[in-house]
Amino acid sequence: MTTETVMESIQLFALASRQAEWLSTRQTLISGNIANANTPGFRAKDVTAFDAVLQNTQLPMKATNPLHFTESPTSSYVVEPEVDEGSAAQLSGNSVDLSEELMKQGSIKRDYDLNAAIVKSFNKMILMTVRKG
Repeated sequence: MTTETVMESIQLFALASRQAEWLSTRQTLISGNIANANTPGFRAKDVTAFDAVLQNTQLPMKATNPLHFTESPTSSYVVEPEVDEGSAAQLSGNSVDLSEELMKQGSIKRDYDLNAAIVKSFNKMILMTVRKG
């Protein structure tokens, strides 16, 4: 079995790739929200939670113990959050909350860094196994 065949049969790489695509899409939307923070009437956008994306994917998740994966509560599909009419920062009807968008940016970066670190470690582990085998 070649290294390439081993990597194709391991779903972790496909899952990590799917999450990286999702993070890239989310990054684009959040950046657009920040760029339009001063646009009157602009509505902030976000993507569907990754849990919901995973449920619609072709990648079957398996566990050695039924308790490993528990059902998560239904994910909310946030497209355009409601505007807080009492907020002084949103007098123009703009639904962009810069502090919230910047927290999302930080979350995206942490998720991407974790994704990359897991893939790197797993890849290193596979290469070490193949070399010894």
